[in-house]
Amino acid sequence: MKPHRQSAAEALAGLASTAGGLSTAEATARLALHGPNVVDEGHRPSTLRLLGAQFADRMVLVLVGAAVVSAAVGEPADTAVILAIVLLNAVIGFVQEYRAAQAMEALRAMAAPLAVVLRDGVAQRVATASLVPGDIVILEAGAVVPADLRLLEAVALRLDESALTGESAPIDKSTDALDQDDLTVGERGNVAHKGTLVVHGRGVGVAFATGSRTEFGRIATMLAQAEPVDTPLQRRLHAFGRRLAVVVLGICAIVFVTGLLRGEATLPMLLTALSLAVAAIPEALPAVVSVALALGARRLMRHHALIRRLLAVEALGSVTVICSDKTGTLTANRMRVERHWSPGEPGLLLVAAAISHDATQDAGGQAVGDPTEVALLEFAVAQGIDPGTERGRRPRIGELPFDAGRRCMTTVHADAGGSALSFTKGAAETVIALCGSERRGSLRVPVDREALLREAEAMAGAGLRVLAIAVRSWTVPPTEVRPDVVERELEFIGLVGMIDPPRQGVAEAVQSCREAGIRPVMITGDHPMTARAVALRLGMEVPDAGVLTGAALASMPEAEFTRRVADVAVYARVAPEQKLRIVAALQARGEVVAMTGDGVNDAPALRRADVGVAMGRSGTDVAREAAGVVLLDDEFPTIVRAIREGRRIYDNLRRFVRYVLTTNSGEIWTIFLAPFLGMPVPLLAIQILWINLVTDGLPGLALAAEPAERNVM
Repeated sequence: MKPHRQSAAEALAGLASTAGGLSTAEATARLALHGPNVVDEGHRPSTLRLLGAQFADRMVLVLVGAAVVSAAVGEPADTAVILAIVLLNAVIGFVQEYRAAQAMEALRAMAAPLAVVLRDGVAQRVATASLVPGDIVILEAGAVVPADLRLLEAVALRLDESALTGESAPIDKSTDALDQDDLTVGERGNVAHKGTLVVHGRGVGVAFATGSRTEFGRIATMLAQAEPVDTPLQRRLHAFGRRLAVVVLGICAIVFVTGLLRGEATLPMLLTALSLAVAAIPEALPAVVSVALALGARRLMRHHALIRRLLAVEALGSVTVICSDKTGTLTANRMRVERHWSPGEPGLLLVAAAISHDATQDAGGQAVGDPTEVALLEFAVAQGIDPGTERGRRPRIGELPFDAGRRCMTTVHADAGGSALSFTKGAAETVIALCGSERRGSLRVPVDREALLREAEAMAGAGLRVLAIAVRSWTVPPTEVRPDVVERELEFIGLVGMIDPPRQGVAEAVQSCREAGIRPVMITGDHPMTARAVALRLGMEVPDAGVLTGAALASMPEAEFTRRVADVAVYARVAPEQKLRIVAALQARGEVVAMTGDGVNDAPALRRADVGVAMGRSGTDVAREAAGVVLLDDEFPTIVRAIREGRRIYDNLRRFVRYVLTTNSGEIWTIFLAPFLGMPVPLLAIQILWINLVTDGLPGLALAAEPAERNVM
């Protein structure tokens, strides 16, 4: 049975541990059995292997062969020039690939160096690497969770799991066993995962997974295995080089053998064949490609897009599908009250929104605190309520923090004449069930729970996160602030519906993508209804069968998913390995896929995609290192500008290839026909190289700087 389905006692028993922790001797024995609590880097190519891979291209191999022949026949100048071009191209490619291999280092750096554990019944700090299954770990605010823990105690415990789930709202934790088996990371309310951050409260948990067996480690393994695919430009250049190499070697062989059959001397015919090879190969192509991409990267830097791998610039221009995370990329990553409803006057509802939480205003009037509470405070201010005045009039004298089991929280406030008010807010079905009446102006009438639930469901159906708020009046403040005392006989006062709204300019960018033949796809860990509502607001096409959940995807055969992937516009409640599966399925259908993301959970898919796009402000180091493009402003419209630039570069490179094949064909025919006409070799290899670099390179650079056509999108 999975740990989240076990009770706390069952989890301890299953790990052969106790509430007092392991003994030092037992911990040492388990460390030898399970290994250190570190992320396995997996197989990484050596520096020499990375360098050697730069010489595997067929055009490069033909040039290397030409250099060898040139050296053998006593032409050192030719050899030096050819090898200089080959080495320059190899160095550029090596630097790009070496930088791309740094994602695992960033992942390892996210691990907490020390952890507080109970061993021999005593709390002590130990190296995180020495944690073993069965260790009892103590969590405090500000700590990084050092292993996957089944929580045994949770006092107002709230974790930031955005690195793993991509969702920015902190998650409240409890110790209650859960019924379902296959839950996503964000749904495991009694588990604290390695690499997440404690933002509030405290807790105690027993480690059930360490090292590569944690969710964090599992993602690291996927990242190590998620080999990046070649960009469209690389694939086209490889195919072009393969065909060209075959043609060149064929022509060289024909000329050489024909010359020997006619009685020509071996050395002159060898020089002729060598000159033909050099004439046919566009030596300036690697340089022009590199310069074009570098200039494009420089232009994009001015538009807040940092290009980490140059070929990603061109790949952006070939993109046919953009898979984008919702929170922080398509949306503002800031909750906002979109709708509110009260059975009567909303006065008390606004007061509750202003004071029944810990959100405050800084010196500049900016709301700070938990995203949900900030949204309530901003809503109250927008409705004309002064939070400072209300807090002075009704100071807080008691509190029941939010608890995942109760699904609500309560604050108690002093009121005029020695009386008191308590505000309870939480999940609609929970709070409505606690209400015996509802307030309509100065009247209290019996509560109509079915009508209130219908109203809440209507809000939820629009993709809003719904909170219900109730009040209780006290003639004197309660002597005990307990759930069974203050959370009963409540009066319902209203509902508030919140949403993380779309970012400014995103809807226009989505429209530009659709006009350019690029299909936007949303991938999120959020609720399906919320995700669909945001997608529709952005102008995305979401057919009836266009929303797919992670649970449905997990049970779907590969053949069926490959068939459906072209129609799905929104993926909700997905796991990291499913993002990788989505990208791979789209690529299998011939799509060129751009993937955006900011969390550790996005890194494998970012690396596998044709273009990985990470967020510069909100993104983790792991995501940035795995991506080829980093958005310094975290703005989705920046991707559209980058796509435009990529298309411009691709068009210009295609023009250059056509131009260079046309000009080089004149050299080929001249050298090819000379021996058959009884003439000496018209041009030596070094002369051809010089001519090609001047007549191809300079016009090529000019073509690379051509502005985009009007209809480039």
